[in-house]
Amino acid sequence: MPKVVFVSPGGARRELAIADGWTLMEGAVQHNVQEIAAECGGGCACATCHVFIDPAWLSKLPAPAAAEQDLLDCTAVPRQENSRLSCQLKLTPELDGLVVMLPERQT
Repeated sequence: MPKVVFVSPGGARRELAIADGWTLMEGAVQHNVQEIAAECGGGCACATCHVFIDPAWLSKLPAPAAAEQDLLDCTAVPRQENSRLSCQLKLTPELDGLVVMLPERQT
């Protein structure tokens, strides 16, 4: 299981093991990461699972599809170059150690 480090807006770090093939959002919801609202349940329809990827990891992720790109323009906290929707990021062994920063709010 890949381990993912979630960093809260205040800087607290929480390392979670998430099953291969699950999305980052699914793992966050399963482990009660409060900063991930996931209102649409992973359907890429709401942008309430917005995260910031540590820049060192960006090249290891697939490029965002058009639907994700569009929704990233609708996030509660302004989009940054390292913004992604966690519902669109499937975890693999290659992502073991992934670091994501959580926004101050989702809605």
